[in-house]
Formats: sequence, C-alpha cells, structure tokens
Amino acid sequence: MAFPGTPLGVQVELQVGGTWTDVTADAYLRDPISIERGRGDEGSRIDPGKCPISLDNRSGKYSPRNAAGPYHGLIGRNTPVRVTVADPALPTYLDLPGPGSYASTPDTAALDLTADLDVRIDLTLPATQTGIVEIAAKYSVAGGQRSWQLTLQDDVPTLRWSVDGTAVIDRTATLPLPLPASGRLALRAALDADNGSGAHTVTFWTAPTIAGPWAQLGDVVTATGTTSIYASTAPLTVGDNPGQTVVPPVGHIHAFQLRGAGGALVAAPDFTALAPGTTNWTDAAGRAWTLAGGATIPPRRSVRFTGEASAWSPRRDTSGRDRWVPIEAAGIKRRLGQGKDPLASTLRRSLSAASPVAYWPMEDARGSSQAFSPIPGCPPLVATGLEFAAGDGPTGSLPLPRVSHGATISAPVPNSTALAAGWRVEMVYNLPELPAAAAFPPVLRIASTGTAVQWFVAIDEAFVTVFALDANGGIVTNTGTAPAGHASGGWARLQLDVWDDGTGTAWELRFFLIGSNALGSVWNTHAGPPGVPLAVDTLFDEALGDMQLGHLSVMPTGAGDAYGHADNGYEGDRPVQRLGRLCAEESVPLTSIGLVDPQIALGPQQAAPLLDLLEEAGEVDGGYLTESRTAAALHYRPAYLSYNQQPTLVLDYATGDVAPPLEPVDDDQSTRNDVTVTRRGGSSARAVAEEGPLSVQAPPAGIGRYPDDPELNLYQDTQLDDVAGWRLHLGTWDAARYRRVRVDLAACPHLIAAASAVEVGDLIRIINLPPEDGPTTVDLIAQGSTETLSAYDWAIEFNTTPAGPWSVAVTDDLVLASADTAASTLAAGATATATTLSIATTSGPLWSTAPADYPLDLDIAGERVTVTAMAGATSPQTATVTRSVNSVVKAQLAGATVRLWQPAITAL
Repeated sequence: MAFPGTPLGVQVELQVGGTWTDVTADAYLRDPISIERGRGDEGSRIDPGKCPISLDNRSGKYSPRNAAGPYHGLIGRNTPVRVTVADPALPTYLDLPGPGSYASTPDTAALDLTADLDVRIDLTLPATQTGIVEIAAKYSVAGGQRSWQLTLQDDVPTLRWSVDGTAVIDRTATLPLPLPASGRLALRAALDADNGSGAHTVTFWTAPTIAGPWAQLGDVVTATGTTSIYASTAPLTVGDNPGQTVVPPVGHIHAFQLRGAGGALVAAPDFTALAPGTTNWTDAAGRAWTLAGGATIPPRRSVRFTGEASAWSPRRDTSGRDRWVPIEAAGIKRRLGQGKDPLASTLRRSLSAASPVAYWPMEDARGSSQAFSPIPGCPPLVATGLEFAAGDGPTGSLPLPRVSHGATISAPVPNSTALAAGWRVEMVYNLPELPAAAAFPPVLRIASTGTAVQWFVAIDEAFVTVFALDANGGIVTNTGTAPAGHASGGWARLQLDVWDDGTGTAWELRFFLIGSNALGSVWNTHAGPPGVPLAVDTLFDEALGDMQLGHLSVMPTGAGDAYGHADNGYEGDRPVQRLGRLCAEESVPLTSIGLVDPQIALGPQQAAPLLDLLEEAGEVDGGYLTESRTAAALHYRPAYLSYNQQPTLVLDYATGDVAPPLEPVDDDQSTRNDVTVTRRGGSSARAVAEEGPLSVQAPPAGIGRYPDDPELNLYQDTQLDDVAGWRLHLGTWDAARYRRVRVDLAACPHLIAAASAVEVGDLIRIINLPPEDGPTTVDLIAQGSTETLSAYDWAIEFNTTPAGPWSVAVTDDLVLASADTAASTLAAGATATATTLSIATTSGPLWSTAPADYPLDLDIAGERVTVTAMAGATSPQTATVTRSVNSVVKAQLAGATVRLWQPAITAL
C-alpha cells in the first residue's frame, strides 16, 4: 500500500516448517487486520495480543488436515505468525541474534592503538543478559593476542586491556547503564594511559545516540601507574568476538567508533547508513568490514505483531467457490494461560532439576502411607506412623509430615556410580523443642557400604552429633557441636557430606536455619573407604515430639546447592529475577530491560499456575508484563522505568495529529482514596486521603470513600506503608483521563516512525490542546493499543492513563526536587495581568528567597504562574511572576490556594 509521501506495505508471514514464508498474497485485506496489545481497559491485566487474519484457501493449502496440501504437517495449532509493515524511512542496523554473530575488520596498523583509547558504541539491548557480554573487542585468547575489549555484566560496563597480550587489566564503571525503556543507549569508554600524574584513568559516558551529548557515567576510575595496550594481530570485532568464549550480545548495533590519541577516528562503521542485505562494506575511516554468523542488516520493516495461530477454521460459502481460513493469532500469553495446574513447590522444582540419585519431597496428601519420588527409577519411601500434610512446611514447600514415637521411614537408594567418590544426604526439618541433653535421638539414619555401615545424625539441646558404626557395631566416628540457633525453633536444613579425601573417609555436617546463614558445622575423618549409601532407614524416638521433616535427597557430594534459596521460596526476589528463573525453567522466551535493585522485592513463590506467578511479579512491582512485538516471547518492563519519562510520541492537536474523537473524561473509574494493603502471610497498612478534592470527605469537600484492599505478595511488612502510600497517590491523582488517543497514520505519515515505536508503558505527549479541556499539554502513558491495517489504512488507537503521578523527585533538579508548600494562599487579589503577587504562608516554612531556587511554576486556581523571584522575610511574601503560562487568563481572588505546579513526589 502507499501513503502520501511514504510508501508502505503490509506483509503477513507464517513460519512453515521453521522458515518464515510470505503469505501476503493470500491474506484478505478486505477484512482489516486488527492488532490488539496491552490492556484493553484501565485497571485490567495485560491481555494476550490478538491478531485475526483471513487467508484465501481456494487452493486448500491452509487446511491443516488437507493431506494433499503443500503445508500438510507444517502448519496447525500455534504456528508462528508475523505481521510487518515496510518503512523505507526506518534506519537500518546490525542485528545480532546470538552466538557467532558479529561484524569484523582485519588487523591493520591504524587499529594498533597502544596508548590512549576511546571506544564508542550505539546499541539497543532488548533484554538484560547475565554473565560477561562482550560487545566490542580487538582481542583473542589464542596465542596471547589480547589488546582490549568492552564488556557488560548485568549492564555494568568494563574496559579490559592487556599490556603484554596475556595478562589483563580490568576497569569497571562505578554505575550500571541507565538503560531507557526502549533499550537504546550509546556507551563510551576512554582510557588515558598516562594522566600526567603517574597514573592512568578510565572514564565512561552514555548518550542517547552516538551523536551525543555525552554524560559521564559514575566516577572516573583512576589507578596508579601508567599503562599501555598490546598491539595484537586480532581483528576488530563488534558483537560475539570469536577470539574468546563469553556471552554473545543479543540486540541491535546502530553505530561504532574507535578513536585514538587526540580523538583520531580509526574505525567508524555506521550501520544505519547501510542498505538491507549488506554483508561487506568500507567505513568512513577506510576499514573494510564483513558480517559473520547470523549477523545481518535486515530489511526496513516495522514488526507490528508476532504471535501464534491458535485456531484454524476452514470455511466456504454455499457455492463452494469462495474458501478461506480465518486464523486467530494470539500472543504467547494465551498459550501460557491455558494450563491451570499449579507448578510444584520451589523446593521440589529445584531439587528435581538437580537430578539427584534419590529424592522424596514428602509433600503427599494426608492419609498417605508412602512418599512419592519424582526421580525416575527411585522407589517410594515407605512410612509408618507418619502423619502426612500435618502442618505447613518452609515457605518453599507444600505441607509436610509430622513424626510420632515409633514412626519409621525407609527406602533403598538406587545404585549409582555418581556416588562412588562421595555422597550427600540432605533434608529440611523443624524441631519445635529440642530434646533434653544426652538424649541423642536420631533424626536421620543411613545404611551404607564402606568402613561405616550405619550413619546417624542426632540432635538434642546440647549437641548436634554425627556418629557412625561399623559392621560389628563399633563406633567409627562420634563427633558433635553445639546446636546453635536451633533453640529458637523454625525450619532448618541439614546436609551431610561423606567423601574419599585420599587417605580415608572425610565427612562434614552443616546445618542451617532456613532464610538465614548457616548455624554451624561439624566434621571429622576416619580410616577406610566411604562406600556408598544403600538406604535411608530411620526410627524416630519419642523425644523428637512434634518434629516435621521432608525433601530428603541423596546426590553426589559437592553437588550444587539445589536447596539454597529455594527452601524459602526465593523470598526477596526482584520481579525480573523471578520471571527470568520461571521462564528459564519452563522454556518460555523472555526479554526484559532495566536494573534489578529498583524493583520491589517479592515474597515467597507459591505453588500456583505459571502465568499467575508471572503476573503476580509484575502486579507487586507495578510494572508491565507484556509480549514482545518482534518475537513470540514475554517482555517485562519494571515500574521504575515509568518515572520521569521523555515522550516517545509527541502529538500536536492544533495541526491535526490526533484523529477524532479525543474526549477528556473526569470520572471516578480509577479513584481509590482509602487503600489498605495486606502482605500475604503478613500484616497490613492503610493510607487515606483525609483532605483535598479527592479525599474521603463528603462532597463538596471531597468525593466520599473509594476503598481498595489489595493483598500483595510483598517481601516484608516494612514495605507496606510505602506501597499503600504509593497506591493512594496513584488513586488520587487529580487529572482528566484521555481513555483513547487515535492516530491516523494514513493521514499523518510524518508520525509513522514515532507512533509505531510506542510500546506499552511509553509516554505520549499531546500539545496545543483546547484551553477549555484543562492543561494545553498533557502527558499520557500507553496502556495498550488497537492497530488497524488494511490495503489503504493504518491507524493506531492507544489506551492511555495520566502520566502525571509518575513524575517523581530527582535530587538537585530545580523542578522535580522542590517540595510543595504546607499551606499557602494569595494574601490579596490580583488582576489577570498583574506581575507581582502577594503570597501568604499559613503553615510550614516560608517560600525560599534564594535566586538559585527560581524560576518555579505555581498552580493558582488552575492558572500556571512562573515565579522568577521571591522577596520578603515574613509572610506575606512578594512574588515576581509571569502569568498565564498555560494560556489560562483570569483574575485571581484573595484566598486562592497556591501550590507547586509540579511538587516533589517520592518514588516508591
């Protein structure tokens, strides 16, 4: 299709047999393609994306069960679908899809920078990657050809170089990259090999693009001694450097520059200037570049939807001449939401994934007489006198059994060569009260081969003891230590390791209180081999009272800590950590952006359906769990990236950028002025708007009570006050809502680039609005969109909410760091053109008179007034002002409330 000045074309593709296949010629654009993304209504969960498409099926090839069709067996349920739009105005880029993808230029004398170095790269990272991610380098491990490399680890940049080609020097930035929601940022790292003071320095900067302006990232990193860089023969690479095995970058590179002393440019590939499909070219500095692996300069197409065709419904008219297939393409959330079975507990999931030789969760239902094992080939654990599901387990478990006097557990341990060099037995347990000293009641008994054929772990109020007997009943070892924090009760974990230390048998018992550090350990050695465990076989003494136990496992000694953080349900996870782990465990593609620490810490992961757990993480944080537009994958955008955003799209109402209707609504749909937040399994906190136009007071002083009482899976009770206060802040933001903002791209092709880039959570700014609607400029957050594509039309309608409550305080910012007055009014009335105002402070401190604190904007009865100076040491004070900044022209009455136009708001 062609729009005025900007030729565009819709392309529909199916992934047929693993290959993207263009089926546009068969796509009926008589039925416009409607793409829905994000929230359909304010306050609702983010729905799966939707994209219904009708395909011409007169050939029969889109009938999945047509055995004679060319696509038989290649299409069907959840066939990937992609919709793109050609846009010649889009800049190209270097696409790096994964391992082995890079651009390189051969070594040459100009690239052998041996002193000062200045590396600049403009890149888009759609997801935070773990591990050391190399993004540019002249570096090869083979043959000691290390010069330098620029890497990221958890979004923190490091410049590494070598003086001799072998030994390396690392200098790491003091701050992580402040990646915006778009994921695009330019990074610069410069080495001053001799700063003139007998030292060398590395400085990092960031910028919106490689064109700048550059802002220093953190502190200058200074180290004693001058340095130099080895002139290696390695090529210069951008992307996954083949000279070293590290994490390959996944994303887009827009431009790269390498500069030497004095800023001399020695390499400068500008990927935005290359034609799609380019594989070889020469840059502005004369360097010849080549693409390798999966690296490409892709076509100039804007991806509008990627999903899966969940339903195929071949249809025909009564004549049989017209046959078509309407496919219901949907985002990956639809498929993830189909299964409602809860995931297993975190302990069971973690331990099962660790592939132990034997494992019994013991989470079986009340009335069970044996404990099931999820490990193939491992027999069940037989129990007598055990009361299953008798009480809650640790937060990483379902309910676990309680022992009684004479109760037993027994099960053989499968034979495994993995245990020959050493073995570990581990379990969780809860002793509400320690047995009396000298009771020595065993909580665990293991039968084994080796010098010791019986191993016992016993606990009383004096000792945690390990003792072992030989085949004749003789004591092989008998060693104990104080029980430390056991006296406080609570769930604990013991871990017994037995191994061959080269001279005989060594063993160590470690015990922990779950959710805290190790309580203690005890160890010893004895002569003879360790053997292998044959069975777990324990008789419980009456002294153990109401002891509970579970998650008993046998695995090789030295195995990774599969219990670790899983025993307390990964309490304290940040959302992106929980999302990343769950998606990795369930093989669900996920991209994310942003830093970990600013996200809200979560409580324990429950045994719940996968999508519920994923949604919960975003709900607690207030972020956006959406779907990637470019891949069948989830995408997480943390809430803090909504703070103080710059607009992705600016619309000028006066020039027709906004298609009708644009209707501001003053209603109470999102109003919540009495908020009680309860932490799941914990306490509550309440925040109430006691005064103000949206307070709980009866009209006209307020609007009455609008309660909200969410239960959130927060980490600690100490979070409750802040979360309740923030939710009250969101629920009492006094601004009109623009529920729908429609952009007709066929009529306004100049908006295509910006409008098509808007993602859920991005900021849209509308300027030059009618004064009678309120502010002439409004900032809105896109919560979702409906996009319509046909042969002749392209329009996007955004579902939006006010962005105002997300403008938060920033230290040292003249506007965003200014605290609002406690109570100020006009001491005297003023005409509509008066340039001085008398302001009385009726509560709290006076207005500052320091010139550095101005200009500052005030809100006086809806009129935006800019104060350029404030005078007076007592109330009332005199303000020198510019009036009607927001085009509201009016006389002001004495007693009118004076507030900051943008008061400082503390972020959550």
